[in-house]
Amino acid sequence: MIFKRVGDGRPYPDHGYKPRDWSAVSPRQVRLDELITTKRTLDLETLLEEDSTFYGDLFAHVVQWQGELYLEDGLHRALRSALQQRTTLHARVLELD
Repeated sequence: MIFKRVGDGRPYPDHGYKPRDWSAVSPRQVRLDELITTKRTLDLETLLEEDSTFYGDLFAHVVQWQGELYLEDGLHRALRSALQQRTTLHARVLELD
């Protein structure tokens, strides 16, 4: 199993962060098997693009809520890490606990 669970939607309250607000959150390593996804599907084109982070954040966005880690943005980065047999991912973790 790559992820702790595959979810569908965001169970946590709206945090109000815009894409540019995430840059204030310092990245850290998180284990893939501790993440719960908020999307069930992935656009393969996004996954297979050679430079998919050129216009976006280099780090995945994770929300910590009620002791769980939810992968809000960066599913393609997480899957790419798993395909490269890595067990961790660098992500910006917003703590809502």
